[in-house]
Amino acid sequence: MIEDEDSRAPGAATTHFGYRTVGEDEKAPLVRDVFDSVAGRYDLMNDLMSLGVHRLWKAGFLDRLRPRPDMRLLDVGGGTGDIAFGFLERGGGRVDVCDINAEMLAVGRDRGLDRGLVESISWTTGDAESLPFPDSAFDAYTIAFCIRNVTRIDRALREARRVLRPGGRFLCLEFSHVTVPGLDRLYDAYSFALLPRVGQAVTGNRDAYQYLVESIRRFPDQQAFAAMIADAGLEKVRATNLSGGIAAIHSAWRL
Repeated sequence: MIEDEDSRAPGAATTHFGYRTVGEDEKAPLVRDVFDSVAGRYDLMNDLMSLGVHRLWKAGFLDRLRPRPDMRLLDVGGGTGDIAFGFLERGGGRVDVCDINAEMLAVGRDRGLDRGLVESISWTTGDAESLPFPDSAFDAYTIAFCIRNVTRIDRALREARRVLRPGGRFLCLEFSHVTVPGLDRLYDAYSFALLPRVGQAVTGNRDAYQYLVESIRRFPDQQAFAAMIADAGLEKVRATNLSGGIAAIHSAWRL
């Protein structure tokens, strides 16, 4: 059952933070706190959320992008660098990582230095809803396990289109809605009954994992999210389910 705790000020615009209703200006700091608390264990977080399969999902995601030496990528919400490093390893040209969370970027920057990746990658603190980049600057835009945490998803999608060059590729990897009968009940049982407890035992932060589970359930399903992408002006939108819909890749183009 959804419990909707209303913390808004009278008359203020609202959104959701998991199953809580909060003011729109409250969500970003709340999300930032969650990821500040797990930044150093982000890979572990995704291992727990996906039962370890996120690594295969990301590999397939990057294979679909087909990086080229002349391709410039903007990876939004990718502070710890997984997508950026995979892009460069597959022959991509240059990547700009943009994340609202400075703690996540610090983890990614350190990992990049350890790999000797300095010249081909940059790290920028910025908001997906108001990207600090000029129009038509990138050949590709990726966002992985981030967009469900954005306050105004429609604005983030419009920004994605704005910074893409004509012919540019949009790719989003996100937890989604299970489409296989029976698997949905098993995944719900794992997510709600077990995952917060495991998060508490492993990281000491039950609340962060409770929010992450709730944020997945509040995210639009595959068809609804595809419609939002189209409404933002991107075209040839396609959704591909992964692991029975536990996650999905949404792709589109700026034409």
